[in-house]
Amino acid sequence: MSQTQLLPALCPIDFSLSHKDSFPHYSEKALNSFKILDSFLVPSDQPTDESVRIFPSLPPIHYGHPEIHLRAGIMRASRLAEAQEPNAEKAFFVADLSQVYRQHMRWKASLPEIQPFYGAPPDLRKQIQVILIAPLFFTAVKCNPDPYILRLLASLGAGFDCASNGEISQVLGVGGIDPARIIFANPCKAVSFIRSAGKAGVDTMTFDNADELYKIARAHSSAKLVVRILTDDSKSLCAFGIKFGAPLHTVPGLLGKARELGLNVVGVSFHVGSGCYDPSVYTDAIARARAVFDMGREVGYTFNLLDVGGGFEDALFEQAAAVITKAIDQYFPDRSALKIIAEPGRFYVSKAFKLAANIIARRAPLVEVSATTPEVSDEPSVMYYINDGVYGAFNCILFDHQVIHPYVLSMDGSFHVPASVPQKLSSVWGPTCDSIDCVSPKTTLPSALQVGDWLGFDNMGAYTVCAASQFNGFELSNVIYTMGGAGGLEVQKALAGLAASGHGL
Repeated sequence: MSQTQLLPALCPIDFSLSHKDSFPHYSEKALNSFKILDSFLVPSDQPTDESVRIFPSLPPIHYGHPEIHLRAGIMRASRLAEAQEPNAEKAFFVADLSQVYRQHMRWKASLPEIQPFYGAPPDLRKQIQVILIAPLFFTAVKCNPDPYILRLLASLGAGFDCASNGEISQVLGVGGIDPARIIFANPCKAVSFIRSAGKAGVDTMTFDNADELYKIARAHSSAKLVVRILTDDSKSLCAFGIKFGAPLHTVPGLLGKARELGLNVVGVSFHVGSGCYDPSVYTDAIARARAVFDMGREVGYTFNLLDVGGGFEDALFEQAAAVITKAIDQYFPDRSALKIIAEPGRFYVSKAFKLAANIIARRAPLVEVSATTPEVSDEPSVMYYINDGVYGAFNCILFDHQVIHPYVLSMDGSFHVPASVPQKLSSVWGPTCDSIDCVSPKTTLPSALQVGDWLGFDNMGAYTVCAASQFNGFELSNVIYTMGGAGGLEVQKALAGLAASGHGL
């Protein structure tokens, strides 16, 4: 193995991980024993002994903790810069697929009664030994359509919440996914989309207005319809009620019209809003769903599907699960013929992605103020410009109301930043020429940061990659995949099983 090369540093690199999470400590000798850093000295499409290529059409998946790959990626960028490669310091993601698996296990532990069902095709069941029975949940594709995320969730038995023909095609393109595992959860669809979904075998779809019923009657009369009702979404970062959801007083009329048109309504759905920070709203939503089940019975329908939507925040998940379980017990005590599904999006992927971005420019006073001098203003004194912004990975700031917290990955060629380093009020900006491209308007960072240093960003898996653009000519950030955390072996088995069945290739 070749000698591991390090960034030039004014002081020896300390490979101990001092970030807020508690990780093992890796000495330089330990890192050498991994041999993982050398995998970044060759093109990413060439697997090494420390990576595995399960799907020929996708990049290899590496082993090792995400922090190792963040640092290795920075060292590789340094080498490319020395070789004067264009865009050498390009920002990049590290995606930990084992984190997605761990979230799945949390879901199983907290919501075991949300219809335990294994959705893999029969030949795949013989291959996968990870999970024999898994809850059927419908993950929101719009949250993160990453090809590895789709394949992993498919192998774990997920259904998929799709909002367009493009998302349906992307999911079915994986292979081995029964169209019955897709819910077309857009209450306002183009007629051509409805017709195309029907041809693809996707029958389950939502509605919340009479015009949608007329369209479905013309384009896909055998659809299985789910009425989406309006709920209280005032306790969420992104409220959907202003756009979607039928108020309860309109539901009897809608169900009557569906009956008149000969359409099959099979259940009720709701969404309390994306990023729900008060799980108590699920109780009211489930109570409203119960009322609609009763309305359906009066019209002649017997519903068998309850979709409790999304809105699951990571920190509040167990609390939300307890509220949902209690409400379902109260309002749906007899669940013998009832399928209950949900649409978790950010819960599965948010924590799985980290981003490393390079400081490409800096604006600061010509005369440096001593670090020991007290701040005379609460306005940032230094502006840092990084090579990703709100038109790229940080679109979550504009579209998802996220607050970003940067931290230092490397400074002066060293990965170790002592806690004693003086801090300064700063702001962080994206690379475009647009003034709204602000990543963090006010944050505290070490005063010694310079052009060429790297900043890290956690929780970058939801509503980031999916809406990134190439505005102003800036490229999208690449993704490095790893399965190095707890659950990595299960991830490899699940994905290998999918590939062995001839799907996902």
